[in-house]
Amino acid sequence: MRAEGSKIFAAVDEVCRIAREAKLPAHISHLKLNTKPMWGKNKLLLARLDRARAEGIRLTYDQYAYTASSTGLRQLLPDESRAKGRDHFKKLIADPAERKSITDWMKGRLKARNRDSYSYAVIANYRHDKSYNGLNIVEAAKKRFGDDSLEHQIDFLLELEANGGAGGVFHGMNENDARALMKNPFTMFASDSGVRVYKSGVPHPRGYGNAARFLARYCRDQKQFPLTEAIRKQTSLPARTFKLKGRGELRVGFAADVVVFDPAKVRDNATFTDPHQYATGFRLVLVNGEPVIENDKHNNAGPGQIIRREK
Repeated sequence: MRAEGSKIFAAVDEVCRIAREAKLPAHISHLKLNTKPMWGKNKLLLARLDRARAEGIRLTYDQYAYTASSTGLRQLLPDESRAKGRDHFKKLIADPAERKSITDWMKGRLKARNRDSYSYAVIANYRHDKSYNGLNIVEAAKKRFGDDSLEHQIDFLLELEANGGAGGVFHGMNENDARALMKNPFTMFASDSGVRVYKSGVPHPRGYGNAARFLARYCRDQKQFPLTEAIRKQTSLPARTFKLKGRGELRVGFAADVVVFDPAKVRDNATFTDPHQYATGFRLVLVNGEPVIENDKHNNAGPGQIIRREK
């Protein structure tokens, strides 16, 4: 989907048009309302999605349990500045006129999002200099230049991209919107995380705590939905949506993928400042009938396999 911020409604319409004309199901991954100007518009977004389903489009969505996203920090730069590769980008920022053009674009985009700094953007993994990991861009500019003005924040972002780029965490969503979207019956829960390397960088905590956070924070503590619904959204709903035969339910003949947990104790422990912490409250996890987690500890078993869609 092309947009998750101010242009999300046009982006949703485009997704639905493709699904309608191609006669295909559509799935919107990590559904959200990003940037401050879009906060509070969850009813409008859900109405748009419900209308598409009522028109016959097979439409589903997924969501992670956090109000921050994660991708490369280069997304803060204009696309065209990076379109021809990093060497060309270096030439652009070395040219005063081109650098000013890029800087002006970045300032305009920041203003359109009702922000006056890049404090919402945090460095997750900067291989060129790991000492910056965990700092937001304002803090990084202060560390690099001794000054955290917007000009120096932009200077740092340009330098960072020239040095190979970095992953980032972006705090840009509203909790009320997140709760409204996750209660929709067609929203499934997914982490949107890559495989984490333990203690490497300061990544988004969703790679460690997403499933447990839905069960603990939103189901048990905030009572946003019943436990049975929280489980359905992480098991049978995605399995049925993506036609994963023999998965997602406790039924005779299905693969023995089983999680045994204590609803009163399950907890996500990973945080944005200290993300490398495993969730707890899981007594047993079976994958294809073989134990892999026992009392919150991985036993080094690897019985998983690639699962193909049912034809």
